[in-house]
Amino acid sequence: MATTRWQLDPLHSELGFKIRHLMIANVSGSFTHFDVEAHVEDEDFTTAQVSVRIDMSSINTHNRQRDEHLRNSDFFEVEKYPEAYFKSTRSERLDNDSFMLYGNLTMKGYTRPVQLKVEYSGVTKDPWGGERAGFVVTGKINRSDWGVNFNSVLDTGGVGLGEDVKILAEMQLVKAEVVAMAG
Repeated sequence: MATTRWQLDPLHSELGFKIRHLMIANVSGSFTHFDVEAHVEDEDFTTAQVSVRIDMSSINTHNRQRDEHLRNSDFFEVEKYPEAYFKSTRSERLDNDSFMLYGNLTMKGYTRPVQLKVEYSGVTKDPWGGERAGFVVTGKINRSDWGVNFNSVLDTGGVGLGEDVKILAEMQLVKAEVVAMAG
């Protein structure tokens, strides 16, 4: 048995989100600085131990004023909580190309369980002789579970922001190191 360490290719990966705005449309954003590392047994990604670190100040919704508001105490309090973390606990194969990844997300001092659907796109050789694996990751969290409660009541009786945040990530991981285990 061998364990392989895979690292994020940040130039070919993205970590995005969507949230309902004014109850009629979604607003999208992303985190531009994050890191992912996976330790995989025998090239089987359903065995992966995954860790993710997110620089919360790197939030980008393509609106500078909104991004600054998201960084302050109404939302993420990035001066007090500069990073969020995900650490996997287990996975469950759904079919040949997908699995559920379970783990804990720590954000704003709260740690809560989450589940993410992972679609595996396969492994390929890159032009530089390395190996890369591709993934699409989706999920949904309730922002209030992590103390992100800011909202406004609309004149129509609705609210300005939805509670659910959809997560959508496109990831490329690069094989970094293989360690053979003595048997």
